Amino acid sequence: MSIAIATLPLSASQPKHLKIKSNPISKYSKTNKTYFVLIQCCHNQTESIDSLNNNNGHARFPEKNPLINPLVASTIGAVPPRPRRIILVRHGESEGNVDESVYTRVPDPKIGLTNKGKVQAEECGLRIKNMIEKDGDENWQLYFYVSPYRRTLETLQSLARPFERSRIAGFREEPRIREQDFGNFQNRELMKVEKAQRNLYGRFFYRFPNGESAADVYDRITGFRETLRADINIGRYQPPGEKNFDVNLVIVSHGLTLRVFLMRWYKWTVEQFEGLNNFGNGGELVMEKGYGGRYSLLMHHDEQELREFGLTDEMLIDQEWHKIARPAELNYDCPMVNSFFPHLHEETS
Repeated sequence: MSIAIATLPLSASQPKHLKIKSNPISKYSKTNKTYFVLIQCCHNQTESIDSLNNNNGHARFPEKNPLINPLVASTIGAVPPRPRRIILVRHGESEGNVDESVYTRVPDPKIGLTNKGKVQAEECGLRIKNMIEKDGDENWQLYFYVSPYRRTLETLQSLARPFERSRIAGFREEPRIREQDFGNFQNRELMKVEKAQRNLYGRFFYRFPNGESAADVYDRITGFRETLRADINIGRYQPPGEKNFDVNLVIVSHGLTLRVFLMRWYKWTVEQFEGLNNFGNGGELVMEKGYGGRYSLLMHHDEQELREFGLTDEMLIDQEWHKIARPAELNYDCPMVNSFFPHLHEETS
């Protein structure tokens, strides 16, 4: 058993008869008025693997423990491959998309898909499958993040029909990618007034009574993005000891939430966000890994598609940079700099 020594000075204000009531062994030195505390380590190097697993926290993921799994030990320090794509899917047509009066009697999280919406979702799954199969990699897999709303869960169930079990690496229900909160049961007439006021006030900052603004959604999406990045960096989608280069992430969510996700990921401005359009029910937008390792919309979509979505010239130029840039690089020639600082544009002219 190893021993560590720490010193605790005794201040003048403390009584000399003070005793340390703790597990560690302590001694008081009269020469320098200092306590020597001998702290016993919780275990030593010779303890068995079983005892390590019995400690709090060590037994949660034994397959990730390098002391147990030699495959994991051999990959320590290696950077796991990043997923090939992050695919954003909007839920299929919902009952609320067809009849807005549904929101007056059914809670938003409980609104389901129409039959047409389920067909849209399954067709989306087929498009994703065909896209991935063109890679030519036999070991491809999918990992899903899904909003807990009924219409997104039903979308995922229909979307996943074309995929065998061996192709599904896993899924996670993620409340932070839920729909913008418009309040509880909605009054149709009041909601028309609120949406008109939102157009006057600004689509990003306007907060619905008892609900959220897009800015509020941005805050929770920021937390989700950090979780997503951590999952990517630690290789959560990789079986222990394996390196699958064709893992594809699918995020099944809602129109505004997905636009906010893209805004946060690519650091678009509020003005640029407000110029974006929803993509259709059961539609997908693909962020594909470029030549340097970053994700670019232009790796899969053409310029016309992205212009219809709302991307400007500057945003498209930035996407071209993402096609070739590496994850840790910064875009020092970012075209948005000159438009943000007018005096720089004047100097260039």
